[in-house]
Amino acid sequence: MDKEKDKKIDTLLSIDDFLAPSAIEITPNALQLGKRFTRTLFIATYPRYLNTNWFSPIVNFDRAFDISIFIHPQETGVVLKQLRDKLGRLEAQRIEEASSGKVSNPKLDTAVNDIELLRNKLQQGTDRFFEIGVYITIYENSTKELDETEARIKSFLDSQLIYSRQSTFRMKQGFQSTLPLDTDVLNDHISLNTEPASSLFPFVSYDLTSEEGILYGINTHNNSLILFDRFNLENANTVVFGKSGGGKSYAVKLEILRSLMIGTEVFIIDPENEYQYLSETVGGTNINISIGSDNHINPFDLPQAIQGEDNNDVLRSHILNLSGLIKLMLGDVTPEEESIIDEALHETYAIKDITPESDFSKIEPPLMSDFQNILQGMTGSDSLVVRLKKYTTGSFAGFLNNATDIQLDNRIVVFSIRDMEEELRPIAMYVVLNYIWTQVRKQLRKRILVVDEAWWLLKYDIGGSFLLNIAKRARKYFLGLTTISQDIPDFMNSPYGKPIISNSSLQILMKQSASSIDLVQETFNLTDAEKFFLLEARVGHGLFFAGTNHVGIRVVASYSEDQIITSDPRQILEIQAAKEEWNKKNAPANPTP
Repeated sequence: MDKEKDKKIDTLLSIDDFLAPSAIEITPNALQLGKRFTRTLFIATYPRYLNTNWFSPIVNFDRAFDISIFIHPQETGVVLKQLRDKLGRLEAQRIEEASSGKVSNPKLDTAVNDIELLRNKLQQGTDRFFEIGVYITIYENSTKELDETEARIKSFLDSQLIYSRQSTFRMKQGFQSTLPLDTDVLNDHISLNTEPASSLFPFVSYDLTSEEGILYGINTHNNSLILFDRFNLENANTVVFGKSGGGKSYAVKLEILRSLMIGTEVFIIDPENEYQYLSETVGGTNINISIGSDNHINPFDLPQAIQGEDNNDVLRSHILNLSGLIKLMLGDVTPEEESIIDEALHETYAIKDITPESDFSKIEPPLMSDFQNILQGMTGSDSLVVRLKKYTTGSFAGFLNNATDIQLDNRIVVFSIRDMEEELRPIAMYVVLNYIWTQVRKQLRKRILVVDEAWWLLKYDIGGSFLLNIAKRARKYFLGLTTISQDIPDFMNSPYGKPIISNSSLQILMKQSASSIDLVQETFNLTDAEKFFLLEARVGHGLFFAGTNHVGIRVVASYSEDQIITSDPRQILEIQAAKEEWNKKNAPANPTP
């Protein structure tokens, strides 16, 4: 019997009963909904002139609030009659003041002229008249926070001679008027004609939509599309920060996939084999870099000078990069040893008859063993030779002492260093970066270079300096550097971390950990609201910075894109299982022996 009674009661409940809060407390200047407090303000006074976009600071205010704008068109005939009566009273007042010998009143003259101008426009049908109500309901956790937020909103408006008021003793009506129900219960209006009313537009916050580029995601402020071309900024570099599992690799892979569609070439340094499936799906090249790999890169390969560059400068720059690699391989070197390394590098190229006058494209470059042979004949190089031998004849010999046997002739090339020993990863990243940089300089094309887990390089001054050098010079070669890191403290504690961020026009922040959020807030000048947003962000949500503007972003992929770029192990296993099932079903009945 009780069950039947409960069922009968449930059928009587309406949607309002389910949506309504458990309790509401209404006071003269606030309304409490559960643990949240609300307060409604309305625009009470406008100045004589309104600037375009004056409402934008309110719409983009970094607090939780609702805005309702009610525009009630008025009958032109009724308004003309009211203006005629008003004009009659003003004219009578002006005549009375003139007959009593008073000086002309400029305020009175201005009011008469404004009414006559407006009346003429209304009679000609070029203008309309409206009753407009603008209501703002703010939400905070305490009345103190309500006071602070109200003060900030008032300061925005007061600076433009626009004055707001609390809906005192009418908080319920104010709250109802800002619900998405299209009910103007507060009914507090100001009369405006078409031009000042139009200055309320736009009603939306900042957007980052351009005529060209790719879709990065959805603007969480106003649900507009974030369409952007990174190559239209002062540089095309990007930094992406976020904790593991926050969606940073997902966002980067989606950008890569969409960039490929518009003809951009992509190079990726992949520490964890995350990009292999993406590359295989689009017909890219996967290159495994490890000690036992069949793929080799000779760090002594020479870049080719592009138009306007001098071979002497190219050779000198390349030797500086090589010197950095040698120091990264050998560890700490003294100033004397550094000088020996520099001299030995010059002589290593000299024995191959490589000079600034040579055609670098037709000369076989030296190997690491050639460099060792030169070092052995130099005074004071004994320690350097001993440390170098493990890369030429020791356990690491297969890594750096072979001629290059790979090509960057595909639209996407992934260098996987997952199987490289941990102590060699920074060296491998440096070698790959140097090789890509060497090839990029040969021919100008729109390219993106992705360096995942860049903090591996930034742990070393030499690696950080080389990465910063690429960030600074990439624009010259139509290259966009994408730097990804989940270990933000290590990245920022490097002397090269902040300069790399400063030289990146695009910055994407995904979900952050509590241990690093204060550092992120300080680095990117985030508000407290943005700080907590990043702490609580769901997977795929974050902040998107482009130049001086930034918005909230929600990364959205189609089903097909998601199947290609997902990093979720469970989803990957499901995809593999589905493939195996499909292969079984479509296998030939009698396979050829």
